[in-house]
Amino acid sequence: MTNDASDTQPRERIRVVVADDSYLVRESLTVMLAAEPEVELVAVCSDGKELEAAVAAERPAVVIVDIRMPPSGADEGVRVANRLRVSHPDTGVLVLSQYAEAAYALALLDAGSARRAYLLKERIRDKGELIRAITTVARGGSVIDPEIVDVLIEARARVARSPLAELTPRERQLLGEIAEGKSNAAIAESLVLSKRAVEKHVNAIFSKLNLRDAQDVSRRVKAALLYLAEEPD
Repeated sequence: MTNDASDTQPRERIRVVVADDSYLVRESLTVMLAAEPEVELVAVCSDGKELEAAVAAERPAVVIVDIRMPPSGADEGVRVANRLRVSHPDTGVLVLSQYAEAAYALALLDAGSARRAYLLKERIRDKGELIRAITTVARGGSVIDPEIVDVLIEARARVARSPLAELTPRERQLLGEIAEGKSNAAIAESLVLSKRAVEKHVNAIFSKLNLRDAQDVSRRVKAALLYLAEEPD
């Protein structure tokens, strides 16, 4: 009787790098993963620069990363994840965050959901859930926290109800320029358009937002307020 080699040989462990600026989170993940037979923790980092250096040196299958950490202090984890799509496309990224915000999830998944996961940090209390997410991402799948799914559904519904929903991508781009206080001439220079083209776009924006009967300055202010009320910080 012969045995299948895959039954006798040990399964290759999943190489993982952890990056978080919180010492407590790093230590918690280190303890959890060090005792996990399916995972090999190869590096622990405290910022984005250390993380990218560790990925280049260790070639992990999965990176576990916080969203907000140095050097940017903002959405550093998502920025690194998006750069890794180009530099290391086979490396999966599991984002752990305390923020259930649609903007972060959309930024992470903008170029596709394969090898990407987004979990709230409270989920790491369940070691089994964390390991399942790591395994799924390493195999090319994706995992999205149920709370994040709810946030994304609500955001989609809110956008559908918004007066900005009728604007084209180019018109939303111009409205963003208006919200920055730019004149039509400045917008034309910024977007490499003719002044006449900008004027046509601006008039279309005012019409779609039902701002046709006000003074031009007032319409620009109202349009900018509508934009700023909806766009994430």
